[in-house]
Amino acid sequence: MTTHSTHTPSAERHTAKQQWAEGLMVFAAVTLMLAGLLDIFRGIMGIAEDDIFVTTRDYVFAFDLTGWGWTHLALGAVAVIVSLGLFTGATWARVLGVGIAALIVIANFLSLPYYPVWSVVMIAFSAFVIWALCVAKPNRSV
Repeated sequence: MTTHSTHTPSAERHTAKQQWAEGLMVFAAVTLMLAGLLDIFRGIMGIAEDDIFVTTRDYVFAFDLTGWGWTHLALGAVAVIVSLGLFTGATWARVLGVGIAALIVIANFLSLPYYPVWSVVMIAFSAFVIWALCVAKPNRSV
């Protein structure tokens, strides 16, 4: 009497791919939530016109620090909401996650003279989010 195993090489490969995709989605969700929370705090500092920001006069994109604060606060709040949707694996959250991360990259690029090191860190976080959301394949039943 022979027993048939339900595990085939293709089934194991499919499971490994699904686990990899789910891991990337969790990575993207956590990273986007972290970036969003940090952007919220940065926005609060900008609105309060905290002395931690460097001001420069000769920058092409000269905006009011309070305006940057509101921009970062809004982007951070949306990023946190989208990251909660990513934990469920929703397609809308993946699309919005790439969009919000791209907007965070642009906003941090434009605010480089105000807080350069932190802007570069946030750009890197957001780039990892975009990469993870674009590489992870959604779960599809075959």
